[in-house]
Amino acid sequence: MTQNARLACSCGKVHLAVEKEPIISTECYCTSCRTAGARLQALPSAQRVLDANGGTRFVLYRKDRIRFTQGTEHLREFRLKPAAGTRRVVATCCNTPVFLEFENGHWLSLYANLWPEGTLPSLDLRTMTGDLPDRAALSGDVPSGTMATLSFYARLLAAWIAMGFKSPKVTVVNGEIHA
Repeated sequence: MTQNARLACSCGKVHLAVEKEPIISTECYCTSCRTAGARLQALPSAQRVLDANGGTRFVLYRKDRIRFTQGTEHLREFRLKPAAGTRRVVATCCNTPVFLEFENGHWLSLYANLWPEGTLPSLDLRTMTGDLPDRAALSGDVPSGTMATLSFYARLLAAWIAMGFKSPKVTVVNGEIHA
């Protein structure tokens, strides 16, 4: 697992630091992540977001273990719909997706493309595979739940308990983008 990693967008203008262990490393196959991933990776100069099977790789961290150290003026939010309970945040300097945040959540789902090559925490599980048209294409190397798995929720709950049931606000985002 990762300890005290320094992460950055693809052009290096946005930097963040993560401390201690992540909550979990996962691939999400929900329709929302697949739709947003396709739209975000279509932005000019953007990196791939979706894997070959349409999943989005995330590493989830407690909000109190993430610090934005440089370039927050480039961060903009993207929502699939104006009233969506999730927002994806992009570094507009190079259109690198940075994180996904659930409304009132105590964690951020950091996009895997932030990790330097060879340093991404190993995959713990796949989630929401029931939204895929063909689940048979997924390898059996890690657990793959048709919905979010019990262990996924257990890890989120344990992190929230450790945070004293707090859900810090992320205030470093400066406006919106439309993809």
